[in-house]
Amino acid sequence: MSPVRISHLALPRLSQAAITVVLVVAAATMLLPFVWLALSALKTRAELVAVPPVWIPEVPQYQNFALVVRQVPLFRYYLNSFIVAGGISLSVLITSSMAGFALAKYQFPGRDLVFRGILATMMLPSFIFIIPVYYMMKHVPFAGGNDWAGVGGTGFLHSRLSLILPFAVSAWGIFLMRQFMLGIPDSLIDAARIDGASEMRILLGIMMPSVKPALATVGIFTFISQWNNLFWPLVVATSAPELATLTVGLKFLETSFDPNRNAHLILAGLTLGILPVMILFASLQRYYVKGISMTGIKG
Repeated sequence: MSPVRISHLALPRLSQAAITVVLVVAAATMLLPFVWLALSALKTRAELVAVPPVWIPEVPQYQNFALVVRQVPLFRYYLNSFIVAGGISLSVLITSSMAGFALAKYQFPGRDLVFRGILATMMLPSFIFIIPVYYMMKHVPFAGGNDWAGVGGTGFLHSRLSLILPFAVSAWGIFLMRQFMLGIPDSLIDAARIDGASEMRILLGIMMPSVKPALATVGIFTFISQWNNLFWPLVVATSAPELATLTVGLKFLETSFDPNRNAHLILAGLTLGILPVMILFASLQRYYVKGISMTGIKG
């Protein structure tokens, strides 16, 4: 029997086919939990605990979603999440743009030291700031019944400011904006100054339109990360349930429904919870992927 010969053109095709198979398997593995969650939200309790497992519900139970909405103030959680994530994203865009502009285009003593200090904060785990930030929010002078020394009241703890202010400035956002602004020629800025433009007009009229991809990246990443943030909203919402965001509200599903008897309703609530993020991801996917590729830029 003669040995099997593989042509030079067949090797790339085999390699491409193998890569395609691996990617399809990986995609299916990652999507499987979401498919199972969505299908389980449409099952009865008997179908959910059936052995062997029932994948497709015999009669989809759409009323599971209505029961969740009637039992849990889901729309209030949605509103709180939109306000908090949107407010933080807007604040991060403003502070990152201004700080990035200063660090990229201004010469002042200690500039590099300040930039290295900002980068150093990215290396620290976020949980070590929880207790100091909590006390800072509680002891804000003249807020929430506090006196001039920040004693006697609750400070910002019972307001949405306690959810927004700790994340209003992002070291990663400043880093990304600086790197992009370094690529803008200084001659453009010098020409604008000769024409009499103010520094704020240079920032808004020249720098910001030139870094739109970076602005979109910072805004999308910040919004999604804050939408999924659980730990800090859970700390604040413990004393102020009316401020609970969607992630905290989904945690409250365990107290609204008995997990042993109403697990299918809890899964329906979780499905409603991830729906906005999936819609946002689908509509802004190209910016999201582009943002991931841009985080590796060098300056």
